[in-house]
This record gives sequence, C-alpha cells and structure tokens, in this order.
Amino acid sequence: MRARLGGAVRALLNADGLKGAPDSVRLGVLVLASRTPWETGVVEISTRELGRWIGLSKSHTANAVVPALKAPGLVMVETAEGEFTQDDGLLCRVQPMWAARGVVGHPLNLAKKELATFWALMEAVMAPGWAHRDGSVTSAGLLGCRTGRGAATERLALLLLVLEARENGWVRLRGGRVDTRRGRPVATLARLLGCSLSVAEAVLERLEDMDLVVRPRMKTGSEMNHRTRLVVPAVAAAHGRRAALRVVEERAEAPDADFSGPGVTVGPSEPLDAEEEAQVSGPEEARNPEFSEPGVTGALHTGHTPLVPPVGPLQVSGGLSGEGRGAEGPLPEGACVREDQAADGEDDVAVPGQRAAEVGPLRGEQPKKSPADEHEDQLAARPGAGVRPQAGSGGKAQQQPRVDLPEDLGLRVALGPVSWLWQRLSGFQQARVEQATEAELGQLEGWVGQRDMAARRLAARLATRLDETGGEARVERPYGWLIGRGLVQRQACADRRCDDGTRLDTGAACENCANVIHIRRAARIQVTAAVGQELPGLEDAARRQVVEERLRAQTEIDAERFVRRREEARVREAEREAARAVARERAELERQAAAAATTVRQVLACEDCGQDGSGGLCEACGFRREATALTTQIEALTARTEMLVAAWSADVSSPDAVAAICARVRTAIDRKVAADWSEFLEITDPAELAADPARAELAAAHTAYGTVQQIAVEAERTALAAFGRTGEAEAEADRAYRTEQGRRW
Repeated sequence: MRARLGGAVRALLNADGLKGAPDSVRLGVLVLASRTPWETGVVEISTRELGRWIGLSKSHTANAVVPALKAPGLVMVETAEGEFTQDDGLLCRVQPMWAARGVVGHPLNLAKKELATFWALMEAVMAPGWAHRDGSVTSAGLLGCRTGRGAATERLALLLLVLEARENGWVRLRGGRVDTRRGRPVATLARLLGCSLSVAEAVLERLEDMDLVVRPRMKTGSEMNHRTRLVVPAVAAAHGRRAALRVVEERAEAPDADFSGPGVTVGPSEPLDAEEEAQVSGPEEARNPEFSEPGVTGALHTGHTPLVPPVGPLQVSGGLSGEGRGAEGPLPEGACVREDQAADGEDDVAVPGQRAAEVGPLRGEQPKKSPADEHEDQLAARPGAGVRPQAGSGGKAQQQPRVDLPEDLGLRVALGPVSWLWQRLSGFQQARVEQATEAELGQLEGWVGQRDMAARRLAARLATRLDETGGEARVERPYGWLIGRGLVQRQACADRRCDDGTRLDTGAACENCANVIHIRRAARIQVTAAVGQELPGLEDAARRQVVEERLRAQTEIDAERFVRRREEARVREAEREAARAVARERAELERQAAAAATTVRQVLACEDCGQDGSGGLCEACGFRREATALTTQIEALTARTEMLVAAWSADVSSPDAVAAICARVRTAIDRKVAADWSEFLEITDPAELAADPARAELAAAHTAYGTVQQIAVEAERTALAAFGRTGEAEAEADRAYRTEQGRRW
C-alpha cells in the first residue's frame, strides 16, 4: 500500500502541469486526488475547505491556488461565484487520475480501498480538524494547526517523508556524494521536494522543531558524531514501534564494532540492512558492505554536535595522563601495558569507555582511589539509563539522574526545548519536573482536547520563556527556573485561558488582553488631555512625568478597588455557601421527617376495612373512594348538561317542559355511557375484572366520567351558539358596535 500510494503521489507531482508550480498548488492537487470518489471521479469542495487542507486562507486559495489549478488543464474546475467575485464552490476532476481509470498497471489507477487509505493518510498528516453534526469530532493531523507562509511546503514534505519511511520510522536516505555541510537528510528531502538544499534544510529544521522528524547521529568509539539518520516518530508509533527512537538513540550512544576512534585505523562503514536497497546505481564498491560509504570513509571529523560546557569546574589533581579527557573512550595510543589494569589489582583488562582515573593506578602509584573518584563512582550514570536508587553517603537510596528525556512521547515533545536543562537536574529534581510537566499537560489537554497539541503548546511556552531569558546558558538554577517560570501559566488578564496574551484553547491572541490594552491606552489619552488643559505651559519631559504620576496613582486606586471587590465577592460567596449549607441541612431534615412519617404511616391499619400494615388505606378501599368521588363528579356534570340543553331548547317558564328535556338528556347520557362500557369490555379480559371488583368499579367510573365530560363540553358549545343567535344578543352586539364607532381614536 505504501508503494502504491508513493507511486501515485510521484506520478501526480511529476505531471507536466505541476513542474515548477508552487507547493500550495502541488499540495492542492494531492488533496483533490485523495478526496476523489472512486465511483464518480469528481470532487465537490468549497474554497475555504481546500484552503484549510493546504494551510492557506480562503482569499489566497481563491486568488492564487484555484487559477493555478485551472491554467495547465491538470484539474478541470467548475466554480460557483461567491462574495467579492471569488470562486466559492468547486467541482474538480483531476485529469491524470481520470485518464488512468481502468488502465491496468497505471500508478494512478487506484482501487477503492487504496483511495480510502490515501484519504486516511492525508487526515493523519494534515487534517484541519472539524466537528460533525452527530457530535463526533475529527482531530487535527500532525500539521493541521500549521497555517500561513510555508505551511503547504511543510505539509508536502511530511507527507513525502511518511511515504518514504519504513515501519520503524526510518527514511531511506539518498545515496551518492552529497554536501557534507548540510548532510544526507537534507539532500534526501531536497530530492523529494525538487527544491534547493537551502530550502530543504529550512523545512527540515522547522519539522524538527515541531518534533515531527528526528535526526539522530551515529557515534564512533571516540565520541565523534558520524552518519545521520532521518526518523519520522509518528510512523514508528503507528506501527507499534514506539521504542524505535530509543533504539536509534542507543545505537547512536553505543558505537558499532566496525567503527573505530581516531587513534585506530579507519574501518569500514556500517553495512546496510538486508531489507534496505540502494536508491541509486553506482560502482560496485559503493554497494559492497566491505567498502566505505562515499563521502564517509575518512570523514571522522565532520558534523560534530555543539559541545556542551561542563556544569561544574573541571577537577584536575595532578595533571596525570588521561585525567583531563572527561569523556568515555579507549586509552590514548601511547598508554603502556599496566595502565589498563583494574583497580583491584587483578589482570582483567578495563572495559573500553571508562575513564583512565577509574580504570586503575598509573605507573608508580598505589592501587587506591581518591575521594573525588569515589564520589564520581557514586554519581556516574550510564547514558540512557533510567532512574535507579543509589546508595549515598548517608546510606539512603537516592535517584540517579537520567541523561535522556522521559519515555512518554508527550513529555518528550513538551520538554524538547529544555533538554539541556534536563541533563543538569538531579534525579529528585527530574521526578518533580516530570510531575509538574504532566500536570500542565493535563490542564492544557482540558483546553485543547488533544495530548499531542497540548505538548506542542507547552513546548512553545518553554521556548518563548527561554528566549526571554536569553537562552539555556543564562539559566543558573534549572530546577527553580522550570518550576517557577518555564512551566507555569502567566495570565495577562482575568481570563483563565490566557497565557502571556495568548488563548490556550485556540492559540490566537487573547481578546480580553486587547480590551485591557485598549482601556489603558484610553486612560492614558484621557489623563494626557487633562494635564494639557490644566498645565498648558509644561515642557514635554515634565508633562510626561506628571502623566506617569497620575497614571500610577490611578493604577493604585484601581488595584485597591479590585482588592475590595474581590474581598466583597469572597464574602458574598461565603454567605451563599452558608445559605446553601443551611438549605441542604433543612432539606435533609425534611427528608428524614418525611421518611419517618412514611414509616409510621405504613404500619397503620386501613380506615375502611381495618387491614393491618396498609398505611391507613388499602388499595381496594382507595379504588372505592376514588370511584365514589368520580360518581359524584359524574352526577354534577350530568345535571349541568341537562340545564344547558333545557336553557336553549325548552320553555324555561314551564317546569314540565324543563323536566321532560332533562329526563331525555339523562337517558341519552346513560345510553352513551353503557355503549362505551360495552366497548371497553370487548377489549378487556373479563377474568381480570372479576378477580378485582374494586378495580373494575374504578374502571367503570373512569369510563363514565370521560363520556359525560365530552357530552358536557359539546352541550356548552351548542348552548353558547344558540344564545348568540337570539334577538337580545344581536341587539347587544349592535349597541357595542355603535359605541366603538363613536369612540375617539
């Protein structure tokens, strides 16, 4: 799959229309190709969405990228014009992919699963992140938050490096002779991007600053840096190779047996892996493991890493040979036979990599270590080792400091800018700094929602604080600086999301800080105008001094008011908390009283039938009481319905006529109630009603009440309509109409 996608990407980038095109246009073609549906081959996308994927604004994408896609005919684009005569909606078809559909063996004839994998890869590398309608959230890719100038180049470079990387994250480097000043990784990236070495070096440095790529250096036995690797950590993590970086660092720390120090004859270079093939054809000697790599054979003194100044002063006791080297490595070339003996007087040869002062006595000395050597033995730690308890002078276990950063990837990314300060910490201090970093990462993760983004924000914070200090060399107390200044959040305003004027959740400038600055500027302008009116004859220096004094006094007054308001708010909050506590206590007492009353009531006998433990009223008696109440309401509704019907349909002056109408209405109501009860019996099991007579009586009462209520509502509506058509009602309506007409508006 990696080979198929790599071939498709190279085929698109090598198309005639993309030669010499900007990286934003090249990346736009790849984005459209990855989003191409397998069924139709036509992509529907908006200009804003395309700009988000390539890291540019909507206007720049509409003015620069979309016309460049149309010009060579590489992409067929149908546009829908939006605001400001710019292209808003895009209907795109990548012509090379369209022409390769159905062509067997063509690199752009991708299957449906290959297009799906290509789309997933693009999401992992550069997805801008969005929220779906169902509430799910697609997180941003590795470079999803990188926008602006150079963003398209960095996204394209990382995509090409991911396609070139193996499962352990290692990128096969370019063979042949390269510029030794810039290195083989830069030459490899320049070949992939088709750009100059200077541009590739700048892009690679930016990717390395964001911890997206790593360039570990191989080391020789003499501690000299040698060949360079290029590793993509995200690829190793995706394949479950989270220890790949650690393996690279261990190989960089532990020199290969085929390499030798400057005092020994230069040996062959490290052989290539079995699975790694040569990228370019060359002479047979360049591919033979027994011969050195071109440009590497005698380059033992090239590509040194910057030297780290020692933390403490160098201790030299007597200027003996080998004492001032201060680094691991074999003995000097002129050392005699007995200088490599062990300290205990045995004839075992010392292990290469120990210091001469630790190997054994020099000529003419007794086999006894100095106190300084014994102290170094207690504090010395092998590079790359973890925190191990060591026995100190007091007999207590102490934590040994670690040279490398913690194993967690988030902590490594966050503490990357202060890696040298980390090496200067003790074991206890490293543990405390790791805890503080984890706490800050947790807080930032709550704002941004992603641990990798939180680690990058924390790394940017540490880098900014280092720039303010003047670099790592200006930090005298690393532990105090990290705990008290580097890792802590500094709120420039009252917003909890503010950190030195930057929002933690969005990374943009804090709006509240801008408001504070605007208020302060307005106050300065107001005070300056007032001083100019009160003291018009002052010189500029004296006027500025008076303005500063008044602003300082106003600031003190505002600070006092703020403290007073904060104290008042604290008092009000305490009062509210006390009131809430009283309310909770009252509610608890009421709940306990209700529970006690319920408990007491449950043991009472039924008031009607005398059944014990029925809470004062058993279920059957409760049904009977409810049925009785419903019967009373039914009787009242029936009488009201009779009078409503008799009011408009009978002579109210004749009692016999009214009685006849009422009897006829009651008979109709009884007949309707009986019909509804018959329908209820048809849909109900008679055995259930016979088993519980009280429930059956209640069901009959509910059925009759519903029927009588519907008849009463209809009778009331009919009576009102009949009364509205009488002569008295019409005359009253005419009088009201004339009254409204004669009213002054």
